[in-house]
Amino acid sequence: MIGRRNALATGLALAASAASAQVLDRPVVLVAPFSAGGAADLAARLFAAHAPRHMGSPSQPIIVENRTGASGAIGTQYVARARPDGHTLLLARVGSSAILPATDPRTPYQPGDFSWLALLDENPFVICVRADAPWTSLAGLIAAIRAAPGTLNFATSGPATILDLGIRHMLAASGLPIDAAQALPFRGGGEALTALLGGHAQFVGNNLGDMLGAIQQGQLRALVVSGEARLPSLPDVPTATEAGLPALSQLAGWNALAAPANLPEPVLEFWSRVARATAGDPEWLAATRRTGSVPRFLDGAAMKAHVEAQILLYRDLARRLNLG
Repeated sequence: MIGRRNALATGLALAASAASAQVLDRPVVLVAPFSAGGAADLAARLFAAHAPRHMGSPSQPIIVENRTGASGAIGTQYVARARPDGHTLLLARVGSSAILPATDPRTPYQPGDFSWLALLDENPFVICVRADAPWTSLAGLIAAIRAAPGTLNFATSGPATILDLGIRHMLAASGLPIDAAQALPFRGGGEALTALLGGHAQFVGNNLGDMLGAIQQGQLRALVVSGEARLPSLPDVPTATEAGLPALSQLAGWNALAAPANLPEPVLEFWSRVARATAGDPEWLAATRRTGSVPRFLDGAAMKAHVEAQILLYRDLARRLNLG
C-alpha cells in the first residue's frame, strides 16, 4: 500500500513538473492594481511566495508588479489586454473588478474579459480612527460628523472602491448626506492608512488586512468590523449590527486570481490546480489569517458567478446612494 502511495505521489509530481514545463517558459507577472503596502499588494506577495511550491519543478518565479491608478482600473485593464499565455495574472479586487464595473459605465472591461481562476480569501471591512482620536465608538464618530458636516476627512483609494463606497453607505445608513464627510483620495489602502496615521484624515473605512497591524500595535482604534460575528483577532471590536448599523454587515473585500480571457485549456487547468493547491497550503492559510483575511476558496466557475453577483450588489447600492 505504501509503495502504491509513493508511486502515486511520484506520478503526480512528475505530471506537475511536465505541466509546468509545458505551460511556462519565463517568469510570471502577477499584477496588483493598487499601491505597495496595501491589502492587494500583500495578498499578491503571499500568493507569489507560496504558489511556486505547487507549480512543479522547475517552477518559474512569480513577480508582483504594482500597476496603480483609476481605482485599480489601470492594472486590471492591463491584464485584460495581455497575451493569454499564462505568464500574466491579476490579483483581482472587489473595487476594481466589481464596484468599478457596477458604478462606472466607462470601465473598459467586464468579467467576461478574464479567465477566472479562484477566489482566495475575503477581508472584513473595518472603520478606524487614530488611537488618540476623541471617538471611542462608531456612534461617537457619526455624532461628530452630524454636528459639523463637511469638516471631517476620510481617506479613500478612489470613488469606485470599498473604501469610498463603504463610508458613503455608512453615512447614508446613519441618515446623513453621503458628502457629510470629505473624501481624500489615494492610490491604495496602504496610502490611506498612512494618511490616517499622519493625521491628514480623521477616519478610514478599509479592508482589515491594511489596518490590522496598526490596530494591534496600538496606533489605531477600530470602531466596527463587518461580518456576522466578532473576529478572533479583534475580540473587543463590535460587529456592525452590535454598533447599530447592520447595513454594513455584508461589506467585505476579497482577493481573487484571474488571467486574460481565452487561456488555452492546458494553461487554464494548470493555474486552476495551482490556485486550489495554494489555497489549501497550511503555510499560506496561516500567513493569510495573520493579515486579517479569511481564507475562502472558490473555483474559477464559481468565482465568475461571484463577481457577477457582486456587480449586481454594488450596482444596486450605488443606485440607492444616487452614485450611479
